Amino acid sequence: MPESEVTLPDRVTSDIDRFVESGEFLNWDQAVEELLTLGLSAYQSDEQNLDEESVFTGAVEDQQDPAIADDDPGSDRMY
Repeated sequence: MPESEVTLPDRVTSDIDRFVESGEFLNWDQAVEELLTLGLSAYQSDEQNLDEESVFTGAVEDQQDPAIADDDPGSDRMY
């Protein structure tokens, strides 16, 4: 497995320390690997949802109310 070195803010290292100390993870390596995997999965899901939403909203935005389809802004009809 490739290794990487990163510098993390104190808040993040404290959170990981707490997870390991509370037994959420066996050790730092496991915690970092699982948290990164979860973060990447969540990020990819968000990207996929954005694509799905744009397809849906595009289809909805393309629709027009049939009641106003025949309205001509230049007509002299009075209501």
